[in-house]
Amino acid sequence: MSLRWRLLLTLGLSFAALWGLVAVWLYSDLQDQVRDTLDQRLAASARMVAGLVAQLPDSAWQNTGDPVLSVPSSAGVACQINAPSGRVLMRTHGQFDDGLESPAPGFTDRDIDGERWRLFTYVQNGVHITTADRLVERSALQRNVIAVAAVPFAVALLGSLVVLWFGIRRGLRPLERLRGELSRRAPDTLIPVEIDDAPKELRPAVDTLNQLLARTGETLAREQRFTSDAAHELRTPLTAIKTHVQLAKRLDGNEAYAALAQAEAGIARLQRTLEQLLLLARVEAGESHFDMAQATSSAIATAALADLPNGGRVGIHENGVAIPVAVPKALATAALRNLLDNALRHTRADREVSLAIEVKAARVTFVVCDQGDWPADRDTQPLTQRFWRGEASRAGAGSGLGLTIAAAIAQRFAGELAFEPRPGGGLAVRLSWPRAAPS
Repeated sequence: MSLRWRLLLTLGLSFAALWGLVAVWLYSDLQDQVRDTLDQRLAASARMVAGLVAQLPDSAWQNTGDPVLSVPSSAGVACQINAPSGRVLMRTHGQFDDGLESPAPGFTDRDIDGERWRLFTYVQNGVHITTADRLVERSALQRNVIAVAAVPFAVALLGSLVVLWFGIRRGLRPLERLRGELSRRAPDTLIPVEIDDAPKELRPAVDTLNQLLARTGETLAREQRFTSDAAHELRTPLTAIKTHVQLAKRLDGNEAYAALAQAEAGIARLQRTLEQLLLLARVEAGESHFDMAQATSSAIATAALADLPNGGRVGIHENGVAIPVAVPKALATAALRNLLDNALRHTRADREVSLAIEVKAARVTFVVCDQGDWPADRDTQPLTQRFWRGEASRAGAGSGLGLTIAAAIAQRFAGELAFEPRPGGGLAVRLSWPRAAPS
């Protein structure tokens, strides 16, 4: 069932039920009002007759003769006057066998000649004046009043349903436009959806859809970039490995072993590049599969140094206080290891790379300083670009992704990565993250 019909049925049935309750209430109130009004008219008629009777002299009732008036038997009203002795002085309907005698003053209902009548008896100076009207006449009057009121009521109800139908159609028109906009789109179209005059209730849904399209576009762009990067970076190592393997097949002895060693080195480089690419893709995709256990600054530095084959060339300077860092240990270690590896690659083997840990306010900063040949006036912006390599990296086994990964990890967890050329040559790299609350 469509939303339009569901709304129409729900609201229509609700309107019909409410209007039905109002109709029952009005019908009950109408019955009471009609009965009270006709009873007041009946009592007023009796009092009016009593006023006329009071103005007649007593001698007027001594020679009354036939007390029956010529009122048609089909008339729905009747009147009877009884003397204090009970004798009928005057009545309107002579065909009533039992007359309109009432046992007590006030209102009462009686069956007279097979019909139900409403009687009112008024006593004045011993004279009983009884007025009556037929209940069938009252029922006919009520039916007429109800029929007159029911037609506008039914028309108003039907009109409300029609107006409700058009109102629902108009109210759901933005949804219809959204459906049409989405149905006309190509599967690869990721531009934001624009709905003119969208109501404020629909605007959050459109904004959420546009955010989803934006995230989908970013995901596709990352996948395309990963595929392109992998195809670009893996082509050269694979070609080199293939060449060395072919040479090993053709050569003998030490030359064959040397070719196989070169192929093995190419495989190791290929493995490192794939690991770096996969780590970068996971960080940029915002995956939550990493171990979210936090670590201290000292633990991160120790783990990063342990992963480096030549970590003994790093001189560490810390204040001896282990500060918890608001970043998963595995990612923080990977980022710091990449910075140290990059610094060691650009520093001569007889020189040292320094690592310092600074704690200021609510942030923890790892400062890595190398003694390379980076000029003081050179722009540091290309350092975090994918696959950008310096002279030392081109000659070595670097993949050109280490600093890019460090920058991505820093950005992912509200950190900062900054490069400062040193006056004597080389770089000072500052990697900072917020402090974590003590557990």
